[in-house]
Amino acid sequence: MTGSPLLSLMGVTRTYTSGGEPLTVLKEVTLEIQSGEFVAIMGASGSGKSTLMNIIGCLDKPTTGNYCIRGVNVSALSGDSLAALRRDTFGFIFQRYNLMSDLSAVENTEVPAVYRGTEKAPREERARKLLTDLGLGDRLGHHPNQLSGGQQQRVSIARALMNGGPVILADEPTGALDTNGGKEVMAILEKLNRQGHTIIVVTHDSDIAGYAHRIVRIADGCITSDDLQPVTGSPSSPAVQPVMAAKQGVAVLGEALKMALRSLVNNRMRTALTMLGIVIGVASVVALMAIGNGAKQEVLERIQAMGTDLLTVGRGPRNVRASGQIVTSFLPEDLPSIALVQGVAMSIPETELSSLLRFGNEDLTVTVVGTGEDFSKVHDWPVQSGVFFTAEHVRRYAQVVVIGQTVATNLFHGTLDPLGQYILIGTAPFLVIGMLSPKGSTARGDDLDNSVWLPYTTAGARIFGQRFFNHFVIRVKPGADMAAVQKGLQSLLLKRHGKEDFNIRNMADTIATANETQNTLTYLLAAIAVISLIVGGIGVMNIMLVSVTERTREIGIRMAIGARGFDVLFQFLVEAVMVCFFGGIAGVFVGIGSGLAIAVLAGWSVIFTAAPIVVAFGFAFLTGIIFGYLPARKAAQLDPIDALARD
Repeated sequence: MTGSPLLSLMGVTRTYTSGGEPLTVLKEVTLEIQSGEFVAIMGASGSGKSTLMNIIGCLDKPTTGNYCIRGVNVSALSGDSLAALRRDTFGFIFQRYNLMSDLSAVENTEVPAVYRGTEKAPREERARKLLTDLGLGDRLGHHPNQLSGGQQQRVSIARALMNGGPVILADEPTGALDTNGGKEVMAILEKLNRQGHTIIVVTHDSDIAGYAHRIVRIADGCITSDDLQPVTGSPSSPAVQPVMAAKQGVAVLGEALKMALRSLVNNRMRTALTMLGIVIGVASVVALMAIGNGAKQEVLERIQAMGTDLLTVGRGPRNVRASGQIVTSFLPEDLPSIALVQGVAMSIPETELSSLLRFGNEDLTVTVVGTGEDFSKVHDWPVQSGVFFTAEHVRRYAQVVVIGQTVATNLFHGTLDPLGQYILIGTAPFLVIGMLSPKGSTARGDDLDNSVWLPYTTAGARIFGQRFFNHFVIRVKPGADMAAVQKGLQSLLLKRHGKEDFNIRNMADTIATANETQNTLTYLLAAIAVISLIVGGIGVMNIMLVSVTERTREIGIRMAIGARGFDVLFQFLVEAVMVCFFGGIAGVFVGIGSGLAIAVLAGWSVIFTAAPIVVAFGFAFLTGIIFGYLPARKAAQLDPIDALARD
């Protein structure tokens, strides 16, 4: 042979560590192979012929010595460069075919071109042509389990030819075939050699070696002979070149998604169980945040229903325990002065006491409130029927009462009009002149409608036995500065009382505090839900690790036919993200459905907003990336030789 060799090994040694001891499989092997040759490497099992083929095919590297392809020493090349050589220079034909069971014949053939970056249409067209030329035109859509051994090996040959690489490496290509099938495969290899392919066959069968033009025998890691065979038939054509345009980089995203989706569909039960944790996590975030938002909104609405422009002046200095029980300085004489403070629209006193109320044979414990005539205006609490008592009623100590809805329902049972009826509060009779509209419960669960309201003069004289009040409620004029009004009240009461025996609460501050508290509770619920999402992510990682272990051989096949480490990492990462993506979508729907069900069954207020849904889905997506990376990285770092040897 003349000219620069296509493949050149010079003093190549390969040593492994076995049981802690070095094991040399190849010893100072020197070999040159010219473009267009048909070479058979023969040897018994354990002679080192498979190791030699792995080094030639860039699946392995020599421990010492040099291996050059077209004069380029591969020992110093990176993993990506070696993958490119396997993809563009070599085509592998394996003894056990190594087809992917979830792919059709065409799809199996296409895989090397996917990793080369070839567009879908041209690579599919070439795959169909190769399979048709190999006599599989009627089996293009069949999966490996639908093909005979010979047909599977033809698909393997088509895959080896897909990228148009000049070198075909065949490892015991007829080992799993009958005699006729073996002859057919070797005839195909002879034809490929005549077309310009360099064929290297590894075999222990002298009949198979007989097809080659050159036989290299190896024993105990050393080449023992290198003999030329007589060549019959037409000479080979010039060396072949890659046949399709390619672009660098990972297989296009669409192909990665397609492969990931196919893998998930083929393992439906495992995929469903993997998604379950993500579904629960996302659903928990969506539902609990909606419940928290609903509770927050309900509390704030109830507080705001009492008025956001209110100031409450209570007895006793701020933050002094039980001081309100001993300070008795809020008197009716304070009311005219408070009304003169700039910015004050209305002011009313309020004193509450739990008392027994009776009508006929019905007894009811209610909250009795002594207040002023502007109570319903200050609290935006309209009268539903009748009237509220007036300033004249207050001045005359009138024994009139306005009742709440709960009181009316429990005493009169809807069969009797409360207006005009007399009820006993304690031992004093009071005429019912009005009934307020329903208000509901406070944030603490107290029923506001289980109350009655009396003129504060009457209540002090006939019910409470005291002139002083528990607190004042002041409504600020629209547009007035709450802080300025609060400061004016502070100055007035200090001047009148001579000391700070009171405290002023701003309803806006109360709302802000309630809002902050509810936010804290909502975030706590969200944090609990996120924990379940993290647990689901750990489940994704575990399942993906199991998947990597189960698919180790598939990973080895992909690497052998041109996949870079990043291609493998990207595919497995896409699978993890896809699981979390679909789990996130399902979780959003389950969360919304659960929230609506809770709203209907429990009667809770549930408010869905976009932010928690987006955040929950984003967390699910991020979970796929974070917890999918470790298994994907493990897959990408597998040694192709070890992976191919895995059953």
